[in-house]
Amino acid sequence: MTVNAGVTSGETAAEDTDPELLDLQDDISFGLEEVNEVLAELIAMRAERKAKDGELLAARLGIRGEKPETLARIGARYDLSRDRVRQLHTKAVGQMIRMAQSTGHRAPAVLGARYPLDAMDRQLVRALLVETYTTDTDIAATELSYLKLRLAGHTAEDAKRIAGFVTQRIAAWQKKTNRRLAKLRDAEPRATSQLDPWLAQVDWPGADAAAVPTSCARTVDGDDDGRGRFYLDKVGRDVPFDSGLEARLLWILNASDLVETFQEQPAAVGYDLDGAERVLYPSIVARLTDGRVVLIDVEPLGHVAFHVNRVKASAGRAYAHANGWGWLVWTGSRIGIPDLLARPVATATESTLHELVTRGPVQWTALREVRRATGLELLDFLTLVLRNDWRWDRAPFLLSAPPSPRPRT
Repeated sequence: MTVNAGVTSGETAAEDTDPELLDLQDDISFGLEEVNEVLAELIAMRAERKAKDGELLAARLGIRGEKPETLARIGARYDLSRDRVRQLHTKAVGQMIRMAQSTGHRAPAVLGARYPLDAMDRQLVRALLVETYTTDTDIAATELSYLKLRLAGHTAEDAKRIAGFVTQRIAAWQKKTNRRLAKLRDAEPRATSQLDPWLAQVDWPGADAAAVPTSCARTVDGDDDGRGRFYLDKVGRDVPFDSGLEARLLWILNASDLVETFQEQPAAVGYDLDGAERVLYPSIVARLTDGRVVLIDVEPLGHVAFHVNRVKASAGRAYAHANGWGWLVWTGSRIGIPDLLARPVATATESTLHELVTRGPVQWTALREVRRATGLELLDFLTLVLRNDWRWDRAPFLLSAPPSPRPRT
């Protein structure tokens, strides 16, 4: 998908390139997960010294598999201003970088291979943009890019400059897309079949649909300046979004003649994650022209099998069906969860990993050996996690079998 990276970043893509034609499947890999594993290790080490730093870094960088949080939302949790959160995050990042450099951590070797010191700026910017889009981390693109480059051995000056380029390209893409959308105002919605593959994956309930909400449930950081905004003629207003993936879905819904209207983040859905109460804001609810309603949550393809995201999806599905709405996890790819569940995987590969999981929790080093022995690809790994209902935790990596059902008494 490298040819498409320019569309995501606002580089030199043709003006007539439609964002709904992009697909994430070619850009997800274990290589990127290796980088995330390294970052998770360093954050865990920092958390051992100062727990609050670990929580702040994990929330801002999205390192546990969830989307990065805005500075405003993190500040609301700790009763801090956005600027104070930024200061604390910057300080924690600096301490983490110095810790990696002074302890002989493997970070420089792993990240240095992915972001070489002799690479041209354009090469690094392009790689970081693709990673941002693939992992749905636009809100923290500057911080993630800077951290990766510094850990790879780039100077602070170079890392800051290149991270700035990444942010500039994202902003340029948003402005260009706004200009293109402005040309479509008051125009007839153009017929498109781009929505069809995803509608075929919707989990529909049997009940009648409740009305579509007309306001956003997310209020703490609804106007955060880290979020983008598009004017969409179908709803006649500016619609905020957190990432290029969300923007792409909004574009598709706005252009499709199958969609009557939609509302971003229409509900706050509570769920329990290992005893802690959490809140999910599903991305969009859309009413189709045939009267059906579907609740959609954006979750990048490479993240759908994380335990936290599967718990969130279960809560979202239950909420949608209680309202008579369909439920869809939109992956940014033509490959959805039903496709992953049906994906063929070599029997020998599945048996090898299954035997390993049966013996106990699997850590990153053990999985690396399985990959070397079997050639396991990330898409196949996602399939096996979902199919076998294994638990995949990130930050740090841990793969385990589901708990055995309790015997009936």
